Amino acid sequence: MKIRKLKLMKKYQNFSIKFRDSKISQIINHPYLFLLPYVFLFSLIILLPTFISAVLSTTHFNTVQFPTFVGFKNFIDIFSIDNIFVQNAIPNTFTYALIVGTCGYIFSFFVAWLLAQVTPKVRTLYTLCIYSPSITGPVMMVVVWKVVFSGDQRGYLNYLLLQIGFIKEPIQFLQNPEILFPIVILIGLWSSAGLGFLAMLAGMLNIDKTLYEAGAIDGIKNRWQEIFYITIPSMKPQMLFGAVMAIVGAFNISGIAVALSGGITPPQYAGWMIMDHATDFGFVRYEMGYAAAITIVLFVGVFILNRISYKMFGDNT
Repeated sequence: MKIRKLKLMKKYQNFSIKFRDSKISQIINHPYLFLLPYVFLFSLIILLPTFISAVLSTTHFNTVQFPTFVGFKNFIDIFSIDNIFVQNAIPNTFTYALIVGTCGYIFSFFVAWLLAQVTPKVRTLYTLCIYSPSITGPVMMVVVWKVVFSGDQRGYLNYLLLQIGFIKEPIQFLQNPEILFPIVILIGLWSSAGLGFLAMLAGMLNIDKTLYEAGAIDGIKNRWQEIFYITIPSMKPQMLFGAVMAIVGAFNISGIAVALSGGITPPQYAGWMIMDHATDFGFVRYEMGYAAAITIVLFVGVFILNRISYKMFGDNT
């Protein structure tokens, strides 16, 4: 029996050695094999829809008939014929992105820096309060802010202004184009502390405290110098992530002005964004080819801005 067991063990060892040295074993144990689930999901969820959108952008597709190839006609029409896109959607989107993206990014960094100075229990409570608006859906945001800016006496802001005698009759905040867009920007700032804020907070909490001690020895005298010479250089990956999320979030906004005003389009297209324009053509007019071309234009713009962010905060060494 012992001799038989020894023979079986030798056969197993020989087999395992041969299998280990075989090409099948090398393929199975290849490190890139572990990337296959991610590559599959990324291709299915990101690359494939992007490719389909790029193909549809060169076609006329009404969701009923088979798409017909039109080349770059959709892109030419966007910038030469579509006055609403050029005069309203682009300026509104870039104004919103400049104000909400920039101010929201600075606000997220500043609040993360303040929370990094307090105790963990207090930090957890305030982090939850500051982060929660960013996960609130557009419908819930509109419900909350519509009550505040309602155009009758029951609106919180109108009621307050009437009580203090500042106005004599309610103001139609949500029907005035000059007021509606600033309200959209205010809502964007209110919900701007999202994943980028959490990433910055995590980055600050993981900075080696001895760096600040070394900086004090080297001549850093105040907190502002600590921020610019130690904090920001030590958390460049988190700063990059926050910048990317701020850009994507600012350019991806849609539907708020329409929901606030209660119409198919807001008054005089105030607060009308590029994504609103794409949604209108895609799901209201069923011109999917034209809507896909609009999203490709937006994709290119966001990609360029993300590359600029990478140049600023990426590891260029």
